[in-house]
Amino acid sequence: QVQLVESGGGLVQPGGSLRLSCAASRSIFRVYAMGWYRQAPGKQRELVAAITSGGSTNYADSVKGRFTISRDNAKNTVYLQMNSLKPEDTDVYYCNTRPVVANLWGQGTQVTVSS
Repeated sequence: QVQLVESGGGLVQPGGSLRLSCAASRSIFRVYAMGWYRQAPGKQRELVAAITSGGSTNYADSVKGRFTISRDNAKNTVYLQMNSLKPEDTDVYYCNTRPVVANLWGQGTQVTVSS
């Protein structure tokens, strides 16, 4: 069974950067589109960025121009480069396929943007 493990979160000041990584236990990226999602307490999980198997990307309006999603199929890893971070980006970030597969949700990685 495939597992997804997110890492790279942390505490950063407004305007700072972080790079999140999502590693899969086996190769699924060649076939599936992948997405980064985020969820704040009491809110629904939302799609932040997605990338197809062919490399096409799309972003939520709130992160366009600041976040970049990329993938390395050889390493079974998807990345989310987050620049110019804002306090409202504070959330737990998850990766999953797109559309999501319910049993692939991992623990997520906490991103906190605060001075």
